[in-house]
Amino acid sequence: MGRTSTDRHAGGPRPHIVIIGSGFGGLTAARQFAKADVDVTVIARTTHHLFQPMLYQVATGLVSEGQIAPPLRVILRKQNNVNVVLGEVDSIDITARTVTSQLLGRDTVIAYDNLIVAAGADQSYFGNDHFAEFAPGLKTIDDALELRGRILGAFEQAELSDDPAERARLMTFVVIGAGATGVEMAGQIAEMARKTLAGTFRNIDSADARVVLVDAATAVLPPYGGKLSAAAAQRLEKIGVEVQLGAMVVDMDYDGLAVKDADGTVRRIESQCKIWSAGVAGNPLGRQLADQSDVELDRAGRVRVEPDLSIPGHPEVFVVGDMMAVDGVPGMAQGAIQGAKYAAGVIKSRLKGDDAGREPFQYWDKGSMATIARYSAVAKIPIPGTSRSVELAGFFAWIGWLFLHLIYLVGFRNRLTTLIDWTFAFTSRNRTQLAVTEQQVFARNAIDRLEVLERDDEAA
Repeated sequence: MGRTSTDRHAGGPRPHIVIIGSGFGGLTAARQFAKADVDVTVIARTTHHLFQPMLYQVATGLVSEGQIAPPLRVILRKQNNVNVVLGEVDSIDITARTVTSQLLGRDTVIAYDNLIVAAGADQSYFGNDHFAEFAPGLKTIDDALELRGRILGAFEQAELSDDPAERARLMTFVVIGAGATGVEMAGQIAEMARKTLAGTFRNIDSADARVVLVDAATAVLPPYGGKLSAAAAQRLEKIGVEVQLGAMVVDMDYDGLAVKDADGTVRRIESQCKIWSAGVAGNPLGRQLADQSDVELDRAGRVRVEPDLSIPGHPEVFVVGDMMAVDGVPGMAQGAIQGAKYAAGVIKSRLKGDDAGREPFQYWDKGSMATIARYSAVAKIPIPGTSRSVELAGFFAWIGWLFLHLIYLVGFRNRLTTLIDWTFAFTSRNRTQLAVTEQQVFARNAIDRLEVLERDDEAA
């Protein structure tokens, strides 16, 4: 039997702002109220803020999870008007103005005067959710640690095998999705196999590993287009990644996957270690908002917000980050940060009574960057006031990527230790974070099975 606690701040002496999510959008929004005469509650499903663009570096041993996931309470401890509540949000009642979250059987109901929903996006398997068992995505620290274990574990199993076919299957790594995450992940697996693990095994040569990047699209990094996409593909192939475009994954099991090429031919790739980075789906909370209001969802389940990022008929409810659907705003950190700052500004203006004439939200595109391998990246930076962009590929784009990501890491210590780890990794062939445990590899599936058994027991 679940327990319920109620924390009703709405209608109190100060306006109560509730923020759902602790990512770029949620953390940025909370910080915007540091000097405001309000109470803020951040509801987070993890105890940390996650710098998601660097998850692939955790998965491939370049940095530790702590460097990209600092504790949320520690980040906000000096902001006395903020309270952090740990829990998974089950429901939003926009009529009663309450949010219900759940943690270990305890339901917590929190009332709000203004609500900012920044719950992020989920992994999308395009209707093939059973693929998740065989090809984890890369959205959480758990995902990254599990993938690290699967990658390194595949090499260890290959070392023990005397069967050439089995070895080939174990040493074939397939990354599905040629967006930024897929490109970065494939590049780092190839570098790990050919540099970091070189000479560490006795029965196999890690450099024999086959790394395959598969995508149904016709280009690597499609948003970059033209020369940058071609440069990225060329660099991947140079470091040993097989780039297979126009190839759609149609089936998958423990030992491999079936791929349908553009000509309709279906073929199989034998591979134990598979990584999914092909798409995102809107958070289910978006559907709850749509069911209670006139707001519409796009095909990915994101919320089509008003020009001020609120939802129709409820000017006190804002949606930012990966959950919002605004033309021209990509699902990137900058979109979440800028949206959160804007929504917080709207709320503060309204509380002061000077909301009249506020300009609609406008996204400032600061450009896009993606790393491919050491000393190699691509960058596309728009020129303000024009339709043109500065396009960079190679070493200088890579330096820009490193600098930018150091800036956005939270905490001086995390920036310093990350810089040290990068320097060590990029000037040698070693990586500092290659420890794995059985729990990291098997815990997720084990927990899923336990949840199914519990639901079956309750149904019986």
